[in-house]
Amino acid sequence: MRPVLDRRAQRVLRRLPVTTVYSALELLLLGLLAVQVARLIYAVVTPVGPVGGGRPTPPAAPASPAVLGTFDPFFRLSDSAGPVVVTSLNLKLFGVRSDQASGRGSAIIGLPDGTQASFAVGEEIVSGVTLKAVAFDNVTIARGGTDEQIFLDQSSPATTVAPGPASAITAAPPPPLAAQIQAIPRMEAGAVDGVIIQPTGSGDAFRAAGLQPGDVVVAVNGTRITSADSARALGQSLAGGAAATIEVERGGRNVTLTIPGAR
Repeated sequence: MRPVLDRRAQRVLRRLPVTTVYSALELLLLGLLAVQVARLIYAVVTPVGPVGGGRPTPPAAPASPAVLGTFDPFFRLSDSAGPVVVTSLNLKLFGVRSDQASGRGSAIIGLPDGTQASFAVGEEIVSGVTLKAVAFDNVTIARGGTDEQIFLDQSSPATTVAPGPASAITAAPPPPLAAQIQAIPRMEAGAVDGVIIQPTGSGDAFRAAGLQPGDVVVAVNGTRITSADSARALGQSLAGGAAATIEVERGGRNVTLTIPGAR
């Protein structure tokens, strides 16, 4: 016999929610969300982790003077501070192209047979001699396990003054332009494409010729500088005292200057 409910009980039962699979999943997800929120609150308010008390990190030991002495803040690649050994080989340095950031570079070196060639770091210059490093005014070569150096020749011949009577002593003439110029070939894609010039000494003749420090001479008398021989011809023309017309790169533009001859 089935029980019979009155109308009021039937209305109450109809108001109760019907449990389905979807409602059960919703209740499960709500329970998981509540657990995660509780864990997050616990992790925020707990001062010490579950693995034990925190320990302060001990201060780092100060660097020793020996370490500071070997540190180079400018990242130079030279790792030898010993005495310089100048090579005794018949090699002459005419120009360099240095790259201190990567350690690469190249140099124009005169060989014993009188020729000149451009060598990159790591290439063999002559038998048993390799170009090891390039600096702004010298190169280092490796020869039989020993490092030797070749420097740019920046010397200029001294002017000989003949002695005379005291009454005949007059003011010395100003030095020629060639004696006040330091020239370094500029390399581009393994070839010389100009000569970088800087003043030396008083620089009076340098400025009087209209030159400025850092000018790059790219042509002499209409002839472009494309090799070490043409760069050497520039120095010979200035040393000879003959008038010349040169083209220089300055500040991103080309300037033509006329160098007067020696009087």
